[in-house]
Amino acid sequence: MSAFELLTPPRPDVWAAGNLTTTVQFSLSAEIEADVLCRVLNLFAMQYLIPCQLSAVQMADSLQIQVQVGELTWHRAQVIAEKMRNLISVFDVQITDAQHPAQVQSYA
Repeated sequence: MSAFELLTPPRPDVWAAGNLTTTVQFSLSAEIEADVLCRVLNLFAMQYLIPCQLSAVQMADSLQIQVQVGELTWHRAQVIAEKMRNLISVFDVQITDAQHPAQVQSYA
């Protein structure tokens, strides 16, 4: 457990408190801008969530971002995906349950 986790306990999902948690994969396509990664990761930081995996690759005229976060309810994942989609430089967002890959939700 990191020092950050000791000082800031995980923020409960009060709207879906009884729901099971899972590992969620966020897949984004965004404009190539210097601050887009910071704005995407800030959405997790505001929820005291630390991604367990992150990758970003520049493809032609877009940035492909993959973020994986564990111990997340599906409801909270959907809320975060909607906030990502509302970022001005994000084209589309897909979320996948990493433990059950057949479940995919897209925000275009």
